[in-house]
Amino acid sequence: MSAPDDALVAAGFDPAAPAPNALAKLRELRAASDIPSTAIARALGNIADDGAAAMLAEMEGAAAGPLRREIRRSLFKLHQRGIEPPIEPRVSAPRPTAVAADASNLSALLSPIDGEGARIVWITKPRPQGGMMRLWGITSEDEGLVGAIAGNITRRELRQEREEIERRSGMRLVEADWRLADFLLCDAYRHTPEARRGKVGNFLALRAELITSPPPTDFQHPIYSELAAEASRDPSPDLLKEPALLEWKLAATLVAPYVEELNRANESTIVLNQMQQQDRVAQIVERAITDLLSAEGGARIRRRFEDLAYYLNKNGRREAAGWAAAAAARILEGAELKRVPFFIGFIRMQLGHVVAEEQQRAREEPRLIVTPAEAMRTSEAARQRRR
Repeated sequence: MSAPDDALVAAGFDPAAPAPNALAKLRELRAASDIPSTAIARALGNIADDGAAAMLAEMEGAAAGPLRREIRRSLFKLHQRGIEPPIEPRVSAPRPTAVAADASNLSALLSPIDGEGARIVWITKPRPQGGMMRLWGITSEDEGLVGAIAGNITRRELRQEREEIERRSGMRLVEADWRLADFLLCDAYRHTPEARRGKVGNFLALRAELITSPPPTDFQHPIYSELAAEASRDPSPDLLKEPALLEWKLAATLVAPYVEELNRANESTIVLNQMQQQDRVAQIVERAITDLLSAEGGARIRRRFEDLAYYLNKNGRREAAGWAAAAAARILEGAELKRVPFFIGFIRMQLGHVVAEEQQRAREEPRLIVTPAEAMRTSEAARQRRR
């Protein structure tokens, strides 16, 4: 541990004090104009506490030059000890959003989200010497931030890489608001399991090469202003025809309980007429809509619709984008979704994915277990043959 600055000690700072006391004193001294901010930043790097990282993140927002470098060194020291600045992002309902002052020359590119929930995010910034600085991240709904790299690249190389990715994948990267791209990367980093963060690298340090403002803690998704009229309506079932929806599969663990109910209904030895069977299926679907589209799971699905709406709109598909925005808005509002045809179709499609996969596995694997209904049919067939 480095020795504390003499000015801090003279002002009453005790580096051996408990972390809450030390942080409170540094916050007090930070307000004093005669205490160098670089000394405070250096001292914070020696306090192994989440509060130290949070205070450094606060200071970084308005920092430049030597102070910013000292803050980055201290954040890196804390990172080595497993301590990161707090990132608690959430996508809020529409309201005014502050614009970062340092990044008018930033730009971004986004890929669509693939069927497994992965996406490419680029943020670029022109370099005074020519060329671009690029932060490239790959996000995953299940794994958080899968990878992140930063480096210099010429405009020609950037264009060629973009063209090659689009050619090989058959999809387009679209121009995007850099603030949305930054939020997506920071949010993915926040949700990266601790065991995987080492493989991602020091994302916050890479980000600081392009963006000096603190990681975002709140963000209004652009679709609620760009597609305000469309978002006020119910989503059309025609959205279910979009390839992105057809490829989207919720985690099997989420939908498995409802698929099991469907299977039990289909295998029931109780004779049901067609109307009774349809009512039972409808009840299962309604429960799945209520459960899967609420709370944390619903927020995750809502954000997928938000990002789909944004991508479709940037890709010149405004009508379909409006349907996706409407789906997101209905979830955000906490609307009664089990009566909305789109959500009924969406959940039926999700259940159908798992049912189809189970049926495929059943065809490929030898049957060792016979259901009661199958046993009854087999017994009846044997009895008929004996007559």
